[in-house]
Amino acid sequence: MFDFDDEEVTRYSRHILLKDVGVEGQEKIRNAKVLVVGAGGLGSPVILYLAAAGVGTIGIVDADSVDLSNLQRQILYTTGDVGKPKASTAQQKVNALNPHVKTVVYQDFIKADNALGIIKEYDFVIDGTDNFPSKFLINDACIMANKPFSFAGILGFDGQTFTHVPGSSCYRCIYSTPPDPGTVPSCSQAGVLGAVVGILGTIQATETLKYITGTGDLLTDKLLVINAKTMDFSKITVEKDADCPVCGSHPSITKLIDYEQNTCELKAH
Repeated sequence: MFDFDDEEVTRYSRHILLKDVGVEGQEKIRNAKVLVVGAGGLGSPVILYLAAAGVGTIGIVDADSVDLSNLQRQILYTTGDVGKPKASTAQQKVNALNPHVKTVVYQDFIKADNALGIIKEYDFVIDGTDNFPSKFLINDACIMANKPFSFAGILGFDGQTFTHVPGSSCYRCIYSTPPDPGTVPSCSQAGVLGAVVGILGTIQATETLKYITGTGDLLTDKLLVINAKTMDFSKITVEKDADCPVCGSHPSITKLIDYEQNTCELKAH
């Protein structure tokens, strides 16, 4: 039983026309709950596209405020938003775009003591964070909570992304531990092309909607690598590691860890 009103039918008409989405798929989108951790360069296009698509509930986790240097790539915000909290400002932008979408704001950083409590309320998780400790924490929390999620990372002109569903390879199957401090430059040191962040965030939003509607093939057990300079897109097959410390047969990591922030953090996106 579908109860979209005339305004919603018009708003979502281009989805409803798609044979792989239709009214049934749009109903799944409306009933979905998606958590976006990080309302920055990756989170901006994710939040906008999920709100436009009509995702029923979007959770937004971010403790930062808008900085002038963010505006080069964080398209949720305008000059007038500088100094305002990102999470609540993002909520206002969602409300303006689509009043049918419920937003839940977490004005906090994702941490070992709150991650599982937040994540358990959602059907899908977007890792839009900008540092390695958070990425490992989100991966581990989603594995422990049996939740699917989308990862993305960017530096300079390069980016990578993959999708995890329960049973597929995870972030630690690719990178078992965070890199040592000083071994990877941050975006604030090396820079990042703003539009590249948008490409990766849009792919994350697409993967989310595909998961919700059950359409197409997800980037599971595959790492999509992008070089924007050459516009080369390549997929690397990633096998699930039976000895993975968190998703393997005998996990050695059984509780969440707050790794120390270091100079590897991707502060610029």
